Parts: sequence; C-alpha cells; structure tokens
Amino acid sequence: MKTVLITGCSSGFGRDTASYFLAQGWQVIATMRTPNEDVLPKSGKLRLIKLDVTDDASITAAIKEAGKIDVLVNNAGIGWLNAVEDTSMEMVRQIFETNTFGTIAMTKAVLPQFRAQGSGVIVNVTSAVTLKPLLLLAVYTASKAAIDGFTSSLALELEPFNIQARIVLPGRAPTTQFGENARARMSKEGEFPETYRGLREQVYANFEQETPDMLTQSDDVAKAIWRAATDPSCPVRLPAGADAVALLN
Repeated sequence: MKTVLITGCSSGFGRDTASYFLAQGWQVIATMRTPNEDVLPKSGKLRLIKLDVTDDASITAAIKEAGKIDVLVNNAGIGWLNAVEDTSMEMVRQIFETNTFGTIAMTKAVLPQFRAQGSGVIVNVTSAVTLKPLLLLAVYTASKAAIDGFTSSLALELEPFNIQARIVLPGRAPTTQFGENARARMSKEGEFPETYRGLREQVYANFEQETPDMLTQSDDVAKAIWRAATDPSCPVRLPAGADAVALLN
C-alpha cells in the first residue's frame, strides 16, 4: 500500500486532496501547522503530523516521523493580492518562505529516501496565474513561477533515479479558505491604498463576471494531483480547473 504526504491539509486543496487519496485506498500523512483531526474523515489509513514548511527543524522531525513515503505533495501556500509598491518586504519574504523556499526545503528532505528506494513522485502545486499575468498578483505570481521553473528543471535532474517531479496549476477557486486567508492577511497589513484602489475594483469586477463553470473546483485539483502522482505518462505541467485548462491550451 502506497503512502502520500501532503502539506497544508487544514483546508482547501490540501484537505480535499487528502480525502481523495484516502478514498482511493492510500495511506495518507496529512500535515498542518496545527493538526486538527476534525477537518478530515476518520480513517485508519490517515495520520496527522505537525509541520511548518518554513522551519527546518519541523521539516526534519516530520519526515522522520512519517517514515516511508511514495509521493510528496507540496501544497502548503499563502495568497496575496496587492500592488508591489504597497507590499512590505516583510510580507514578500513571508510569501516566498512558504510558497517557494518551503517547497524546495520539503523536496530536499525527501530526496535521500526517494533515491534510496529507487522511486518517488514529487507534486508541486503552483497556480495558473503563472500562465497569464493578472493585476495585483506580482509577488504571489513570482513565488509560484519560481517553483514552476524549479520543478521543470528538477524533473530532468531526477529522471536518472526513477523519481518524477510534476507541477499542478490550479485556477481560481473562490470557494476555498485560501482566498479568505489572503484577505485576512491583507487587512492586517492595513487598508488597501487609495492609489491602487481603482485596480482593485477592476479585479473584483472581473471576478463577479465569472460563473462557477468557468472556475476551478477543489475536486478538480485533487483529481489532477492524483493523476500527477499515479500516471507515469502525465506531463510535467498539469492544469487543474476549467480556467487553468483554458490558459494552458
């Protein structure tokens, strides 16, 4: 029986992906900064482990506790929508620490095991915003685009060791907690600046014109991650959701 370790499982894509893998009969290690057993279905195949992808000691402890892993899904991430001019460097570093450096650190942590066992799959969840520039997402896009490039090169680097690296690119999923967390983070930084308020209203107006069939559902992402983890013929870059598929095609 195979085992997947998924980061960022407290809500959204991570939670639903963990549930999906459980439904397929896999052993699932769901990691969270603050483990909460109530967010996932009860199962003897489920283990919850505390993990902060920005903390090297936490990563080392989590990988040791996890034991044998067949697939790593780097899903943990934080969102941000604001002008570059009005984004503090402290926030820029926080975004990159989680979205970029956390993904790279987790990848490095599992590679010795994957090489030793002669197999393994790394699935990095980025974003469809890397496919088309969007307003007020420059910092967030940069953090995800770095992982796109990282994974594309990594796939070639790991091929001789029978280890696969894949990218799943979700589109916009307004029903997840991800967007709510991003808005809460922005409110802590202060009011949206007047200078760029017109652009913010333009972004929100575009959102209002979107219909559910045009957007990404959480199940779309779980299924894409499943394919990336289990289908050896899967392309390195896999869109998830109607809007992401439209951008890639």
